[in-house]
Amino acid sequence: MTTIIPFKDGEAGLDWLALTDALAAGHDRPRAAVDDLFLYRDRDTLLNRSAWIDGMGIAVKCATIFPANPAAGDPMINGAVMLFADTGGQLEAILDFHLVTKWKTAGDSLLAARRLARPDSRKILIVGAGTVGRSLWQAYGAAFPRAEFTVWNRSPAGAARFARDCPGVAVAEDLQAAVEQADIVTMATMSTDPLLHGAWLKPGQHVDLIGAYRPDMREADDTALQRARIFVDSRDTTLGHIGELRIPLETGAITRDDVVADHYAPEAFTRTSRDEITLFKNGGGAHLDLMTSRYILEKWQG
Repeated sequence: MTTIIPFKDGEAGLDWLALTDALAAGHDRPRAAVDDLFLYRDRDTLLNRSAWIDGMGIAVKCATIFPANPAAGDPMINGAVMLFADTGGQLEAILDFHLVTKWKTAGDSLLAARRLARPDSRKILIVGAGTVGRSLWQAYGAAFPRAEFTVWNRSPAGAARFARDCPGVAVAEDLQAAVEQADIVTMATMSTDPLLHGAWLKPGQHVDLIGAYRPDMREADDTALQRARIFVDSRDTTLGHIGELRIPLETGAITRDDVVADHYAPEAFTRTSRDEITLFKNGGGAHLDLMTSRYILEKWQG
């Protein structure tokens, strides 16, 4: 019988640090075979992402992203995740899309931050006051329990709602000033033009870029990439698909050699000095959905 895992019940008992350990262990297995299908209609997007990891199984994640939906009171993102057995290919579970996406997205960034951010990081800036920003507040709070959080959003009203929902979070009115004061800058926006300017960055910072997922989207400018040591979750799913890196690669602002490592090379995925700036691009490939779904199913089964 196929297991159905809903959001609320499926989230009970999950742990952010345990998830990052599971993601790290997943990358010790053979590199995932992944394939993505992207279909576009104006601003609307269909993502169909698949991954197969030998010994772990198969995941297929379908997502629709309709940016105009919230104005009508509907969710912007909808979808489902199907988990298949590695041996025999049976459908083992259908997981709530938002459950997997929440834990995969923030967990991916948290794994990178545990490796790249300075352990004494205190001031964490969240750019973007949406659903992802709220999960980042939870995830980063688990690894940096003494953190002081600030949120900046294009809409001040959205930032104010975020602060009301997330106790202890301060609202930043000026993005540049907030970036200049932060130890960690984590961005989850729908921006197509860079919001983060490299001139604002200071030695020792860690930058976490999540929002851009289309070829025409960016959150950071060329200077930010040029000043930082760049890391990605997977070379296979970020360099050729997402504008954050695809555009500067095409213009020559950076080269593929500037990308130091992905999660499959943990020995290189590390900070080498206290003052260097590290930058992580969270591409959120289907292999991460597979690893996260497997972690959730194992927790569900006890």
